[in-house]
Amino acid sequence: MLKVESLAFGFPGRTVGRDVSFELAAGEVMCVLGPNGGGKTTLFRTVLGLLEKHSGSITLDGRPIESLSRAGIARLIGYVPQGHSGYFAYTVRDFVLMGRTAHLGIFSAPSAKDHGVALRALESLGMAHLAERPVTEISGGERQLALVARALAQEPRLLVLDEPTAGVDPAGSREIRDLILDFKKRGITVLLCSHLLEQVQEICDRIGILNRGEMIREGKLEDLISIQNQTELILENASPELLAELQAAIAKSKARLVEQRQPQKTLERYFLDVTGPSKQ
Repeated sequence: MLKVESLAFGFPGRTVGRDVSFELAAGEVMCVLGPNGGGKTTLFRTVLGLLEKHSGSITLDGRPIESLSRAGIARLIGYVPQGHSGYFAYTVRDFVLMGRTAHLGIFSAPSAKDHGVALRALESLGMAHLAERPVTEISGGERQLALVARALAQEPRLLVLDEPTAGVDPAGSREIRDLILDFKKRGITVLLCSHLLEQVQEICDRIGILNRGEMIREGKLEDLISIQNQTELILENASPELLAELQAAIAKSKARLVEQRQPQKTLERYFLDVTGPSKQ
């Protein structure tokens, strides 16, 4: 669905990141981690075509991003920006309905189907009761959820979520987590960044760690956080004597090897090990 190769990105006259590569298939979830100011938002805006890449390539659904129109990109990608501001007093319903713009003709009005898609997006986030409230009169966390609902209303194949749980209470954060897990089942690809590493560990298939514009680690979450050269055995109905014998005794006993795996660090521990101590 998304392929980034040898990407250099940044702003006119200033490169922020270089040689970034990763690939996401349909239904995969990847989180880009990194310190504040490490280039995550700039990378996302480049993937969205909002910033011109400096070099390298970005392919969406098998097509170079520069070959797609803005409307074409919007039909493929939904975007939840970080810290969005500058709201007008639209109702929450109309705000979410704007997500249908990419599916409309220049002079077309939203259809009954468009209104239904917007309402279902609100319902999926438990926000239908706020549909007629002005978006300027709901809380910051509720506005963040409205942004997620607007992206959902686009019916995208790829969702780019820049700190989607920022300002959201624990219940709202769980709803977003559950939605992302549902997206995986539906084959929707998700690229996000978040500082909630415990939640990231629950939902993500792949991890990239971006530090000072360099992707210092990228790969499958399970592979990255596994502790090498160690194996963890989980036995059922095993006696203390059998535990002392380990693998040799298992083959001769009635004990059942339930699971064999490498022990893992938490994602938070792995991230801190890779990036090193923060500099104050």
